[in-house]
Parts: sequence; C-alpha cells; structure tokens
Amino acid sequence: MSETHHTTTPSTTPDEPRSPQQVADDVVARVLARAGTALHAGGTVHSAYDGDQLDLEERTSLRRVAGLSTELEDVTEVEYRELRLEKVVLVGVWGSSSSAGTSNGTLQDAEVSLRELAALAETAGSTVLDGLLQRRAKPDPGTYLGSGKAAELASVVAAVGADTVVIDGELAPSQRRALEDIVRVKVVDRTALILDIFAQHAKSREGKAQVELAQLEYLLPRLRGWGESMSRQAGGQVGGAGAGMGSRGPGETKIELDRRRIRNRMAKLRREIAAMEPARMTKRASRKRHAIPSVAIAGYTNAGKSSLLNRLTNAGVLVENALFATLDPTVRRAETVDGRVYTLADTVGFVRSLPHQLVEAFRSTLEEVADADLILHVVDASHPDPEGQIAAVRHVFADIPGAMDVPEIIVLNKADLASPEVIARLRSRELHSIVVSAHSGEGIAELQALVADQLPRPGVTVDVVVPYQRGDLVSRVHEHGDIDHEEHTADGTLLRARVDESLAAELEEASVRRA
Repeated sequence: MSETHHTTTPSTTPDEPRSPQQVADDVVARVLARAGTALHAGGTVHSAYDGDQLDLEERTSLRRVAGLSTELEDVTEVEYRELRLEKVVLVGVWGSSSSAGTSNGTLQDAEVSLRELAALAETAGSTVLDGLLQRRAKPDPGTYLGSGKAAELASVVAAVGADTVVIDGELAPSQRRALEDIVRVKVVDRTALILDIFAQHAKSREGKAQVELAQLEYLLPRLRGWGESMSRQAGGQVGGAGAGMGSRGPGETKIELDRRRIRNRMAKLRREIAAMEPARMTKRASRKRHAIPSVAIAGYTNAGKSSLLNRLTNAGVLVENALFATLDPTVRRAETVDGRVYTLADTVGFVRSLPHQLVEAFRSTLEEVADADLILHVVDASHPDPEGQIAAVRHVFADIPGAMDVPEIIVLNKADLASPEVIARLRSRELHSIVVSAHSGEGIAELQALVADQLPRPGVTVDVVVPYQRGDLVSRVHEHGDIDHEEHTADGTLLRARVDESLAAELEEASVRRA
C-alpha cells in the first residue's frame, strides 16, 4: 500500500527547518502506516467469559465486498446515494477549533483524530488509501479546504483510485456540494460516517428506529434537487423582468415532496420511540420497587465496556475490536461479594464530536446513565489520548439531565496493554479510579469490592418476627437487605436487618407481636 501514498517522510536532515506541511505529511504517513491496524493490532481477542459470539459470526458474514458497485462515476448525475465506503481518502484540518467539526488545535490532536477517523472508516468496511492534512486558522466556508489543497485532493483521489473522500469534521451542505464538484467523487463527513456505522450495527427495534431518526434529521437539510432539469418558481412580476408569460413553472415539487415525506416519517418514528418508552420505564420501576441498585457501564467506544460486562456477569454479549460494535443497551443481574443483588447496564459508546442527532435520538437509552446509582466510566488506558476520551464522555454526560450527579468510578481498562507511566498519570488526575484488564482479569476482584462499597445500602432498621408462612418476605430480606441477626423462634423468624422503606412497611405489617 505504501506505493500509493503521496505522503512520505521528507528527506530533510534533522538540522534543516521543516514546514508545517512537511510535519503534517509525517502525521498522515504515520496514520497510514497503521491504516490496516488503526484499531489495536491482533484483531478481536476473546476470553472464556465472552460466550459463543454468534452475533459476531453473523456480522462478519455480511461484510461489504470491495469492487462491486452500480453507482455512476460522475456523482453529479444522481440525486440521492447510499453511503458506500470502499476506498477512501481522509482529509483533516488542524490549527483550528470549529463548532462545526472536531477541535484539532495541535498536531498531536490532529494525529489522534485522524487515526480515529481511519478506525471509523475501517469499521464501516472501507480501505484507507491516503490522506491529507491542512493547517489553517478555520475551515474554508466554500470548500472546507483552500482552493489549492482541494485541487491537490482531486489529483490524489484520481491517482489512488478512491471512490470516497471522508472529512474529519462536519460539512455544511454547500461545502459538501462544492467539494464534490472539485474532486468528482462522493464526499462524506465524520457525522455521516458515524451514522452509517450505527445503521449497520443496530439490531433491536428501538435501536433501528433511533438510528433512522438521526439519519433523517441529518439528511433533511442536505437534500439536493435536480437543478436545471426541473423548472423553478418565479415571482409574480417576472413578466416585467423580461421573462414573459409561461415562465412561472411548478417549481422543484419533487424535493418539496421528499422533505414532506421525511418530516412525516420523522414524526412517526418519534411516536414509535415514545411508545417504546413505557416498557423501559416499567422495567426500571420494577427494579426500583424491589430496591435493586443499578450500575451503568459507560465510556468511549472500543474502551472495553462489553468485555467488562461479560467478565462481571458472563453475559456473552458481542465483543469486537471495532468502534460502536454494540449499540443496544444490555441489562444483566449481578451480585456483590457480600451477596447483594444489583443490575449492570451496558450503554452505547461515545466518541469525540458525537453527532447531536444521535444524542437526541438515543436520549431514552442514555437515561440509563442518569437513573443509575453508580457509573463505571470505562477508559482505554492504552489509547494515545485517554484524557481526551474522558473529557468527551463527560461532555455527553453534561447533556443528560442528572447524569453528572451520579457517583462515578473511572475504570482504567486494558492495563495489560497500557504503559505504567500513563496509568500513573491518569490515577494522579482521577483520584476515584481503579486499574483493571477485562481480558486477563487483572483488578476485577478489586473492582467488584469497590462496587459493593459504593452501592447504596438499605436505610431502615427493622427488628421483627416474621411468621413462617411469610417466607417470601424473609427471602426478600436476604436478597435486598443487610441482615445483622437471624433466629428461628416458635412464632417465626426473628430478623434484625436494614431494608428499604417499602419492604420495612411490609415486614412491620406481617410481623408477629412479641410479648
């Protein structure tokens, strides 16, 4: 693949000054050198706790086949296109901080962001061929890149035979259209790429509806008309302007009809998602009624959340070395070391500049975090920028009402791959943290003990004698309470314990009065 890269390490000596573009070329060269391994080398590694992984086998059997396409070569000849990623060129801008895209203020930020973009493209099923980085104060309002760099991008695309350009940021509709006119291939931005991955990986009915709603919100302002092939509306005074009668056509009725259909579909999807909410709320209410504490596993995508869930509960959920491998939340039963029952909920992963459409569409799912009694914030300690991952996740937490008030444990995962210096640095910054490896099992026992210590304990003390025919109440005290003393008497079971308010009321009502 190296022979197709136009970015190579400059031949200057260490003493010669190097231009910012030469330094940027070095960054792209390093990213492309790892393009086939933008994710951790070695592929997906499973442990005995991950189960049969039948979902992974099904997913890999449906990978896209490269080289099969029925699309036209000239993208301006079509109105709507499916997002098909096969051979891509990456493009990024650094030295800027734009509200419309990622913030790549330094060269190191640009390298981390471009490597993550390569991993996203690989997860979507594409092959990264080449890349460009440009240093500029802010993206060009017309083509995102400057005119010279856009022309260079067109020549690179033609030289390597790419069919798609992926921009490391969010493009305005006019920027995408102008850039496509220059490079003559499909142009997609970071948001469209993430939405495509979500569409591939969503499995549940609710997850599919949420992803479709996010895609339609993204598509609505980006619809394109047929241009000159359809008449456009003219004002009432057009005759005075010299156009004459017969110039007042029906306008672009097709694009308006498409917009109306999309709005109707979005309204229907919102109703469907709202109709699914009561079932989720009922499950939550049932857990609260039985005083079952809940723990939410959250964190950056590919940080090892599903692997940690499998290690703690033998859930057997899908584990793949890919970004956004699992989207649908999974809730499993777990027990503390002292026998108390609680639930573990695996949530959707986060990423830098997570599209706001996804945050809104997945709000009902993300509420699992706000309703939890404890958050296990999983961090990939082997990542080049773990602090950036932590900041990105907390930025999403800030958009979820109540999430910032939930107690949080920073779980530094992948300790078997991370350097001791990085772990020491993270532990000094995050005081409430623990180091684990979901793959090797290192630190798992300490994590379980920490979770047991942080979970809320029942607050009402009872001293009752429960009749033997109400053994169900005794069982609930064993399952959800803390027993200080238990004794079998002639009248029933004597219990001195701490339970929640609702169970305490039932115990007092059923209790046998002692002389």
